[in-house]
Amino acid sequence: MGWRSLMISRPARLRREHFSLAIEQDETVTIPFEDIAVIVLNHRQIILTHPLLSACAEYGIALFSTDDKELPNGLFLPFNSFCRSTKIIRLQIAASKPLLKRIHSNIVKQKIRNQASTLRLIGKSNSYLLNLINRVRSGDANHIESQAAGWYFAELFGRIFSRQEDNIINAALNYGYAIFRGAISRGLVAHGLNPQLGFFHNNEQNAFNLADDLIEVFRAIIDLYVYLRLFSRNGGFGKNEKLALVSLLNTDVLMPQGKMSALNAIDYMVESVVRFYSSKNVRLDLPTHIGLESHFMES
Repeated sequence: MGWRSLMISRPARLRREHFSLAIEQDETVTIPFEDIAVIVLNHRQIILTHPLLSACAEYGIALFSTDDKELPNGLFLPFNSFCRSTKIIRLQIAASKPLLKRIHSNIVKQKIRNQASTLRLIGKSNSYLLNLINRVRSGDANHIESQAAGWYFAELFGRIFSRQEDNIINAALNYGYAIFRGAISRGLVAHGLNPQLGFFHNNEQNAFNLADDLIEVFRAIIDLYVYLRLFSRNGGFGKNEKLALVSLLNTDVLMPQGKMSALNAIDYMVESVVRFYSSKNVRLDLPTHIGLESHFMES
């Protein structure tokens, strides 16, 4: 699967040229489809051809549209890209609630660990969060995840901060979360999983319940970037910040298999989800947040 994350922020015509994406602007640039994981269309004057959309499906590329505020509002994903998707979806449907609750509690624990890492990386105490991890039970019946989030965001952005406010901080958080949510959905579809069938999230109107379960362990990466680049420095939220949020898919994380980019970690994590459904192994391969160092630089 691809590794490059592209953001198109100027008027352009995008088309297929054999095995490559051709971006026509002042000059024409071509990029092999097999290198591309994500494309974000961040301008109102971008024209696409049908063969390009077909190529995105063929190569497993997640294509994002954005709204008038340049925030992600749509996602184009491949359809039936895995040869055994029906078998895997049947396993998803048949999974027992006790197993799903156990796996959800593992995700909650890792989410809180990664939140604690963010606080440690900015020099703040994380002992309260670390203590909460031991209180997470099957299915998080005591709502420890919610308690941790309330304390965590207050430590990051101040006691009066609310995730419901319309401000730059929340806009940036939502932008970053949307990019990771789309990248995870791309991985789920590529491995034959149905993104609608979640471990914990089960909203009938949500096409990405499973992606919303799995994104929890990646959120701390976006949180740290927004704190360091926007909150602490009183920065704006423009093209450069949005591009940096997309590029967070290249941030190094620690997986059981070793250090790798978040994008690669998503694939390993999703593969472990498939193993969970196939063998009822309750251990998922989940990322450990270690900072914002990029696995590699890309244009």
